Amino acid sequence: MNSLQNPKAGSDLPDEPAFALIGRLQRVHGVRGEIAMRVLTDFPQRLRRGKKVFLGPEYLEYVVASVRPKAPLLLLSFEGVSTREEAQALTNLDVFTATKGLPALPEGSYYHHQLIGLRVFEQSELLGEISEVLETGANDVFVVRGPDRSELLLPNIPSVILKVDLENGRMEVHVMEGLRG
Repeated sequence: MNSLQNPKAGSDLPDEPAFALIGRLQRVHGVRGEIAMRVLTDFPQRLRRGKKVFLGPEYLEYVVASVRPKAPLLLLSFEGVSTREEAQALTNLDVFTATKGLPALPEGSYYHHQLIGLRVFEQSELLGEISEVLETGANDVFVVRGPDRSELLLPNIPSVILKVDLENGRMEVHVMEGLRG
C-alpha cells in the first residue's frame, strides 16, 4: 500500500496511508461505460452512488454513478464515463477509498494498512517488519521481512500474535516451533 498523502482525501493520522484498496477494475460491461470490479473489501455495501473513489497509482478522483451486483463482481459506472472506450481506459486500475471514511472495527481487529510496517518482536528480539498480509481463508498470515531481507510467515492466531500496539508501531509474537526456516 502506498502511503502517499493526498490533501483531498486520506487520514488524519500522520503515519497512516491516505488510501485503502477496495477493489480492482477488470473488464468493461456493455457499451454505456460500466466496468466490472473485483471486490477486495469486507464492506462492499459502502460502495454506493455519490461515493468518491480514487483510481490507479495517481489516485485520480472519480464519483460512483451506479453500482449493481453481478456475482462475484460489482458493476460500476462513474460520473463522466459514459462510453465503452472511456471505461476501457480504466481497466486493471486499483480502486481506493479514503482511510478517513472507513468504519471502526471491533476491538482486536485491524485493517491491513494499519498492520503493514509494524515492527515485530519476540520478547526483545526484533524479527523485522510486516511487509504484507496474506488472506488464506482460515486466518490471515503476516509476512515479516527481517533486517537481512529474510521472510517469516506468521499465522494470525492467538498463540502466535500476542499483542498489537498500533500507537507504538509494534507487534509482539511467539514464534512456534517449525515456523522459522
